[in-house]
Amino acid sequence: MAVIQETPSPPAPGASQAHPRNSPGDRLSRMLYARPKARLAGLLLLPLGWLGVLYIGSLILLFITAFWTTDSFTSKVIPAFTLENFIEIITVPAYQQTALRTIGIALAVTVLCAALALPLGLYMAKVASPRMRAALAIGITLPLWAGYLVKVFSWRITFSSGGPLDWLLAPLGMTGPGYGTAALIVTLAYLWFPYMAVPVYNAFRQIPDSLFDASADLGAKAWSTVWTVAVPLLKPAFVAGSIFTFSLSLGDYIAAQFVGGKTQVIGTVIASNINLNPPLAAAFGTVPIIVVVLYLFLARKSGALKQL
Repeated sequence: MAVIQETPSPPAPGASQAHPRNSPGDRLSRMLYARPKARLAGLLLLPLGWLGVLYIGSLILLFITAFWTTDSFTSKVIPAFTLENFIEIITVPAYQQTALRTIGIALAVTVLCAALALPLGLYMAKVASPRMRAALAIGITLPLWAGYLVKVFSWRITFSSGGPLDWLLAPLGMTGPGYGTAALIVTLAYLWFPYMAVPVYNAFRQIPDSLFDASADLGAKAWSTVWTVAVPLLKPAFVAGSIFTFSLSLGDYIAAQFVGGKTQVIGTVIASNINLNPPLAAAFGTVPIIVVVLYLFLARKSGALKQL
């Protein structure tokens, strides 16, 4: 029996012929479609790469410059490896006091913000009416709406000689503290307080009311309940807020120039040496970085960050 073979008819004019999708572009498209993480990495590669070059690259240059020196006569930077800048920071008493003073101010700002955020967060989360809660939330975040220099300059006017603070204290026979460390701490606490208040308030909202009721039933007083029941549960919120208040206060120098008076902090020392001795300024600039990294390491070691 004969087998009849059918020959395929030629394609009609103008009809497109199918080709196997094996081009490099097609293979890349299929790979990205099958791997969402690779697709996300491809989208973020360029912006993250630029940020890496901009920030990490600048930090690398900062650390490199910190090991250089300057000519004492011409103030020209000499790219020769030396440790004299770090030795000078460690051994010169003025630099030691400046570093310790800056760390102390940052800690004082953090403690002040935490002390104010605790009762405010408790009132907002457990006592205030919805309308009052909304008003307080606006009041807390209001400083973030204004410009940094506007806020700092307003406190400069407040602490000035014969300023509003002196007017308020005049009937009591007192005067304001004027420009100095106290004015700097108050100004920085005002600037960074929202970063502490918001996490504490959110943490208070997550604490069940039954814990407060049970503590009251057992005879504990109000503040005893807050201290023994709420505060341990608020530890992650305090740590999260302190990361912002501590690090931002540690690196601030504009507020110190406006309201700090003669108070020297790390930022003002860096600003005064940036033109005359850039390697020393760079070496001093590594101090806040090292302190913040150490602070983050201790916060992570405590386990508070895992509970956020």
